[in-house]
Amino acid sequence: MSKGTTAHQESTPPRFSRRALVAAATVATATTVFPFSAPAYAAEPAPPLTEPALAADGTNARPVVVPALQEWTGGTGTYRIDDDTRVVVEGRADHQLLALARTLTEEIGEVTGVRLAAPRRGQARRGDIVLRVDPRSVHPKGGELYEREGYELQVAERGLRVTAPGYRGVFYGTRSLLQILLQDDRRTRVPVGTAQDWPHYRLRGFMLDVGRRFFTPGFLRDYLRIMGWFKLNELQLHLNDNEITAPGGDWSKAYDAFRLKSEKKKWDGLAAKDGAYDRRDWDSFEDVAAAHAVTLTPEIDAPAHSRSFVRFRPDIGLGGPNSDHLDLGNPATLAFMKEVFDEFTPWFRSPEVHYGADEYTGPESHYRAYFNGMAAHLRDSLKKRPRAWGSLSRLTKEPAAYDKQVTIHSWNNGWYGPQAAKRDGYTDIVNTNDGLLYVVPFATYYHPLGLDGRYLYDSWEPHVFPGKESLAPFDPVLRGAMSAVWNDLVHATYTEKDVHGLIEKTFGILAQKMWSGTKAAVPYSAFTASMRRGALGPGLQVVGPTLTEPDQLSFRAAAFASSSGYGTKPAAATDGSPVTRWSSRHEREPWLAVDLGKVRGVGRVRLDWGQEYGRSYDIEVSADAKKWAKVAERRDRGAPGRDELAFDAVDARYVRVRGRERRPVRCTLWSVQVFDVPDLARGKATTASSAEVDYLGAALATDGDPGTRWASKYTDGEWIAVDLGSVQGFRRVLLDWEAAAGKDYDLQVCDDGTVWRTVVERRGRTTAGEDAIELPEGTRARYVRMQGRARQSTYGYSLWRFEVRA
Repeated sequence: MSKGTTAHQESTPPRFSRRALVAAATVATATTVFPFSAPAYAAEPAPPLTEPALAADGTNARPVVVPALQEWTGGTGTYRIDDDTRVVVEGRADHQLLALARTLTEEIGEVTGVRLAAPRRGQARRGDIVLRVDPRSVHPKGGELYEREGYELQVAERGLRVTAPGYRGVFYGTRSLLQILLQDDRRTRVPVGTAQDWPHYRLRGFMLDVGRRFFTPGFLRDYLRIMGWFKLNELQLHLNDNEITAPGGDWSKAYDAFRLKSEKKKWDGLAAKDGAYDRRDWDSFEDVAAAHAVTLTPEIDAPAHSRSFVRFRPDIGLGGPNSDHLDLGNPATLAFMKEVFDEFTPWFRSPEVHYGADEYTGPESHYRAYFNGMAAHLRDSLKKRPRAWGSLSRLTKEPAAYDKQVTIHSWNNGWYGPQAAKRDGYTDIVNTNDGLLYVVPFATYYHPLGLDGRYLYDSWEPHVFPGKESLAPFDPVLRGAMSAVWNDLVHATYTEKDVHGLIEKTFGILAQKMWSGTKAAVPYSAFTASMRRGALGPGLQVVGPTLTEPDQLSFRAAAFASSSGYGTKPAAATDGSPVTRWSSRHEREPWLAVDLGKVRGVGRVRLDWGQEYGRSYDIEVSADAKKWAKVAERRDRGAPGRDELAFDAVDARYVRVRGRERRPVRCTLWSVQVFDVPDLARGKATTASSAEVDYLGAALATDGDPGTRWASKYTDGEWIAVDLGSVQGFRRVLLDWEAAAGKDYDLQVCDDGTVWRTVVERRGRTTAGEDAIELPEGTRARYVRMQGRARQSTYGYSLWRFEVRA
C-alpha cells in the first residue's frame, strides 16, 4: 500500500512513471494574423467507401476490440444495423437480461445514431440482435473461465447473436459489439464471423483510495461503467485512511476520513464531514456494478491507518488517543472493529470483504490475534471471504500461525512478495505490486503522473513482479491483478477528474493484459489509437475522455453553430467522446465552427460524420469569426464516416465546416478535429548525450507517440538533439517533460552540427509537463538541441515529446 516513500525506496524497479494530464500548456501563439488571401488549395476527390478489413485468405479479419478477442473465425460479408433492427432476448430471460436488452438498444442509438425498434422477448426475425443465456455453453480452451465470464459472438448477414453461460458473458459480448461498431467508419456494420472470448484471469481489478480523497457518487458510478466497457471485473474501494504523518506529532491535526455513513445514532461522528456514502449511495453503486458485470469490493482498513476509529473511540488508540494505530492488546478494540464490520457488511453484496491488516507497528502477537480474529469473524459470522494486504515478511517470523483462508494482495516484495506468500501456503494471491501498479497523483514517488503504458503493453502481464518475484504465467495461486490509486497528498488541490486523466491512459492496456494477454498483436501505437477511437463507451454522466492524438488543437475547444437540433449541442463535436454528437436543424448551408482560443497554425481537419452527413462542404478559417476564407472543400461525398482534409498551413483562431447543399438539409457530426501544422522533428534522426537504459533512447522523444520517452543518465548537463534534415525556418518548440524534468536548460540551434547558438534560456522551472517555447522571429537551422544545465530531481532528464513546428 502507499503510505509514504519508505516502501517505494525498498523495492523500486526501473522507473516507469507516466506523464501527467496536467493542464496542457498551450503551444505558443503565432504572431502572424491570418492572411485573408487564402493559400491555394485543390479540391480533393471524395474518399472511397471503406469496407471491413480482410485477412490473407479473403475472410473478414478479426475486428478491433479492447481487450482483444481470444478467437475469431472470419466469414465474408457484413451484418448491418438499421432502424428495423431489434434487440431480442431469447430463451431464459430474467429481469437483468431484459434490462440489458433495453440498455443495449439505447446504447446502439448513442453509438450509431440509428434509432432501433423496441427490444422484446421471444422469437428473433431476420436482422435482429439476439441475447441468450445458455448454461450449457462451454469452450474447451476457456474452461471454467469461459463458464464464468466467456461468450460467443456469432455474426451473419441475416442477424447477430450473443450467447453465454451467464449474464456476465452476455454483457461482455455486448461491449464487444459496441466497440466493433465504433471502429467502423459508418458505425453500422459488423464483419461476418464468429468470436469466442473469455478472460485469462479471474480477477481484473482497480483499487481507488476514497479514504483520503472523496470521490463523488457520480464519478464512482461512471467508473463502474468504464470498467465494464473494458471487461475489468472488480472495483475495490479503500474506505478509510488518514494523513501519513501527524503535523507536529499531533494526530488531532491530521486529516482522516471514514466514508460510510450509518443512519444509526450510535455511529454519529464516525463518517467524514467532507463526504461520505450513505446506504442509498452504496445501493446505487451495487446496482450499477451488477448491471456492468463488476464486483464492488469494500475495504475497511485497520489496525494501522485507523485515525478515524481512534478519533471516534480514543480509548482504543495504541499508546493513547494521539495515534493512528489501534491498541490490539485492548480487548475492546477487536470487539469495536467487529461492530464496525457488523454494521456495514450487510450493505455489501460482494462475497468478499478486505480488512486491510498491513504496516502495523504494535506487538506481533497482538497483530496475529487481530489478523486471525477478523478473518474468522468475516468468514464465520458474516459469511464473507476475507482479504488482506500482504505484510507477513515484515510483521512476523511465524507465517504458519496465520489464517491461510485469506486472499493476499501482494503489494510490496519486501513486505510480502508473491513467492513468500506461495511458500507459506496462501493459495489466492492478487498482484497489486506497488512498483508497477501504484499511482500516487502528483507526488514524488511511485507513478505520480500515471502508469507507464508502453512498459505495461510490451513487458507486463499479471504474473510479472519486480526483481525475481514473478510467478509462472497462469500459476494456480495467482487470481489476477489490480492497479491502485493512493491519494497520499491529502492537502493537494487536484480533483477527481485530474485523477481520471492519470488513470484513463492505461486502463485499456491493463484490461488487455489481464483479459487476453498479447492477443492484441499490434504495435503499442496502433493499440492506443484503437483505445482513443473506442474511448470510454456510452452512458457516462460525469467522466469524459482525456486521450487525444498528437497535434490535435481542438480537444474541448469552444464551438458554435448555425443551429442545433433537439438534444444536441456544438460542444459535442469537440468533447473527445465518440458517442456525443451535434446536429443542425433543417436549413440551407448549416455550419459548425471551432474556436481554438488564439491564433494557431492549422494544417489539417478530420470530420466524423453521422448518418445525416454533409455531401458537399467547405473548410473555412478566420482570425475574428467575421471574415472567413476557404482552405479546402469536399463535393459529392457518398457516405457517413470519417473524412480528413489537409491543406497548406495557415494561421487562424476559428475553423468552420460549412455545408454547401442547395436545398435545406440536416447535418450530424460526431466530431470535428483540428490539427496543428506538421511537426518537423517527427521521425527525424535524434541523438542524445546518454540514455538511462537502452529502451529509453533518444528517438522515442521524436517518434510521434506521446506514450514513449527518452531519459538520460542521472547527471546535469545532458542533452538531446534532432536533425531536421536541412536548414529550415521554424517558430515553436515543444518540450513535454516527464516527472524527471529540467530545471535549467537552453534551447540551442545549429546549421552544421558543430557550432551551437542559444536562442532561448529556461531557468528555475519547478514543474513537469509541457513547455511551449516561442522562438525569435526568423529562426532557421538544421539541428535543434535541448542542452540541460540543472535537473529538477535526482533522476536525469526525460522527455515524452520534442517537437519543432513552423
